[in-house]
Amino acid sequence: MADTIVCFGEVLLRLSAPGRETLLQSTSLDARFGGAEANVAVALARLGERARMAGVLPDNAIGRAARDELRRHGVDVSGLGWADGRMGVYYLTHGAMFRPPEVLYDRANSVFALMQPDVVDWDALLADARFLHMSGITPALGPNSAREALRAARAADRLGIPLSMDGNYRAKLWDAWDGDSAAILHELFALAYIAFADARDIALVLQRGFDGDRQDTLRAAAAAAFDAFPKLHRIACTCRDHVSVDRQALSARMFTREADFTARTYELDHIVDRIGAGDAFVGGLLHALVRGRDDAAALEFALAAAVLKHSVPGDFNLVDADEIQALVAQEGLHVRR
Repeated sequence: MADTIVCFGEVLLRLSAPGRETLLQSTSLDARFGGAEANVAVALARLGERARMAGVLPDNAIGRAARDELRRHGVDVSGLGWADGRMGVYYLTHGAMFRPPEVLYDRANSVFALMQPDVVDWDALLADARFLHMSGITPALGPNSAREALRAARAADRLGIPLSMDGNYRAKLWDAWDGDSAAILHELFALAYIAFADARDIALVLQRGFDGDRQDTLRAAAAAAFDAFPKLHRIACTCRDHVSVDRQALSARMFTREADFTARTYELDHIVDRIGAGDAFVGGLLHALVRGRDDAAALEFALAAAVLKHSVPGDFNLVDADEIQALVAQEGLHVRR
């Protein structure tokens, strides 16, 4: 039975400044694991889905700790290979008030970026897959990972497995190796069934601009993407407005070929950690669609998952379906006993 969602991407070591400190203001760093696709895999597993992580880890204590952390949250780690080398790292400064968060990548020449084509047997790994999920970060890491992202997407297409594609454009990663982001992402979007993308992602992929306010721009970009990519069935994204680092508003949009949907808006105050909120949205939407929710209900569920992620430290969204549904239903904030 095809019931597994396979997530292909790099597992990262996240090192963050404690509290609201600037990076290395003190001598401490908080260590956690994360990465876009790993975040989605954990979110799905926490929601009761069969989620399998695919990729490669360093064959050392850090790599094994990353594997064990994913497994602790219910993720199937059988799709992870091993290689000699280093794990990709990112450094996070949370920001405060009007000082925005900052991310510093240290991922060059990681074992994932240098992965060889014989590490993953895509036909075997996708044999029981309901979806393949990846993001634009995976091909951005270098020619090897770009090649493997295309191999994975082409295998899924050949096997009739829908591709879930998160745009996640990272200019600095592409520029580091002078990668042809537009061409590579264009092929991946052309194979996608659902795209998590905003107007900027679509403009990059289609090499064209869109005018108007945010809502009109989103609508025009979605229409252009549907025209360009016949296999594409849904486009979804969150919509964020900032008052400060600690006060923001979050909503979401989803487009199908027949309709578009707008979720409610949540006012977010005293944000704990926004990193991974987009991945929580992806996990929530895939879960809701797999479970047969209609488009409007699926979008509200996914947005509520992203909202709750802002209350959880670290990359992973450590909430369950009942907690998300309670927020959707507006059951209030009474102490649960």
